[in-house]
Amino acid sequence: MAVTKLVVNEGIATLTIDRQSKLNALNEEVLDELESHFLEIKNSTEVRVIIVTGAGAKSFVAGADINQFPSMTPEDALTFSERGQHVFSLIEASTKPVIAAINGFALGGGCELAMACHLRYASENAMFGQPEVKLGVIAGYGGTQRLPRIVGVGRALELLLSAKMVDAKEAQNIGLVNDVFPQDALLEKVNKIARLLMAQGPQAQAFTLKAVYAGADKSMEDSLAIEARAFQDVFDTTDRIEGSTAFLERRKPEFKNQ
Repeated sequence: MAVTKLVVNEGIATLTIDRQSKLNALNEEVLDELESHFLEIKNSTEVRVIIVTGAGAKSFVAGADINQFPSMTPEDALTFSERGQHVFSLIEASTKPVIAAINGFALGGGCELAMACHLRYASENAMFGQPEVKLGVIAGYGGTQRLPRIVGVGRALELLLSAKMVDAKEAQNIGLVNDVFPQDALLEKVNKIARLLMAQGPQAQAFTLKAVYAGADKSMEDSLAIEARAFQDVFDTTDRIEGSTAFLERRKPEFKNQ
């Protein structure tokens, strides 16, 4: 029985993790299905925007399944970490915008999954944290790398070293989430944002995502060169002709993703 559900409606793919009895915690099955869905979405001409969320009202993803930790060898730990990193990097590398709709607990691997998404929106009851040090381990699905890039080193270390949890409002204040909505309005609001994204040029969005992530860890000189090449490449698309022509003609553009 599948532990994730993918629904595509009018260009928006909603991917829901559903292990409610385990607060949607990650396990190998969830990772396998996430990978499969994102590979499918990558090649879909129908999907323009992806929303990732959790089933129920309590949890987005409460973490990874830690039952195996006590017996895990160092070699097992490396495999475990690299598996999660691979799947989350696949999500981050999507050239279609990925939005996390965080509807409750986003702890450990759940917080790391949210950070792999391009945009993050939370319900008022959401809680965030990297509590791995409580277990005598560290974040292993990208938390030690993505969190400092999103909220800064000082804030990230406060969460990573203390196992402290923060609520949705504080997560917004430190830049971990873009906005906070009432629980019962979260998906409606996120779908509205998804439709706004769909109105823009898909090729331009793809090149923007590539430029932002490719230049994130480079010097300003190198990252500006990456931007210039992306700017050049987007001029090799027909969408950019349609976009500028539509603007001059004062009409809505009809992008073809070409």
